[in-house]
Amino acid sequence: MGIVRTLEEEEERMEFEEFRRTVLLAGAARKDDEERRELRILSGDFKGDPEEKLVCVTSGVSFLGLAIVNQLLLRGYSVRIIVDNQEDVEKLREMETSGEMMRAGSRNISVVTAKLTEIHSVMEAIDGCVAVFHTSTFIDAAGVSGYSKSMAEIEVKASENVIKACARTTSVRNCVLTSSLLACIWRDGTQHELSPVVNHHCWSEESLCANKRLWYALGKVRAERAAWRLAEEMGLKLTTICPGLITGPEFFCRNPTATIAYLKGAQEMYADGLLAIVDVSRLAKAHVCVLEAMNKTASGRYICFDHVIETEEETENLAREMGMPADRICGNQFNFIPTRFQLSNRKLSNLMSRTSGNCYHES
Repeated sequence: MGIVRTLEEEEERMEFEEFRRTVLLAGAARKDDEERRELRILSGDFKGDPEEKLVCVTSGVSFLGLAIVNQLLLRGYSVRIIVDNQEDVEKLREMETSGEMMRAGSRNISVVTAKLTEIHSVMEAIDGCVAVFHTSTFIDAAGVSGYSKSMAEIEVKASENVIKACARTTSVRNCVLTSSLLACIWRDGTQHELSPVVNHHCWSEESLCANKRLWYALGKVRAERAAWRLAEEMGLKLTTICPGLITGPEFFCRNPTATIAYLKGAQEMYADGLLAIVDVSRLAKAHVCVLEAMNKTASGRYICFDHVIETEEETENLAREMGMPADRICGNQFNFIPTRFQLSNRKLSNLMSRTSGNCYHES
């Protein structure tokens, strides 16, 4: 009898464990569904042909990322936004409510959390997308101007992971990486004669950036170089866009740390005729335009800017928008001085003129 009771108890225990596992699995499935619903900012699942219209934007909550998301929605895309944490998910909800992020109507936006420093996390996030916009910039709140030397290293690692993930994800065809004009302009004229024209062929010198402690510039040039090296090795179709200082409505309030980090070295940029700005909306249009042309003519690097800051009035207007004294930008050089270099965005201007009408200024 004791043995029978033991067997019966064992069977009951096994039945109970099976029931418990079933309940837990059902609960986990419900939790996953709830989390997916929670992360769905707007209505429904993706519609249309996902092979053509689903694209991903890293850091879609950022000043530039949000502008790219809105531009994609205007052009009929479905967008998957990668954010770092739940707080950013809440920010996106607030942006949708306030109207800062456009309502997609019949189109859709989804948001997923992923760590760009973990390649498998990135691969899961971009799976099913046909293209990826990598716009992220890393900020160290404890660092000088919010961007320290360690942030440059993290920027490179994230760039490498995104490129590797894109290359290994069968659905992804193209990647557009946001670099910076700072990855082009910091060149050492003491070592060799420099061309007076700064264009997409020009690269900043890493040693010069490090010596001047221009960590933001260093992070951008290293991240872009790493992206190109891996894209070529792994056969990924990549383009990069190198924008000037990103401006637009309330740009300093909405993008303060990256703005301050960009302007480290502003006085030298101003003196050399290399302090350029670009409106965030036009920059977002340039990103989408380049993506749409990648299966035809778009390739390589593109410098993107609207205007070069050259006069006292322009300097004061820019400084006023940021709430800082103008001499932080131009030093004491208010008098006109001949510029050493000329920036050229002809490559991007020609592309956008061919693909979407003459909507971009050429310099």
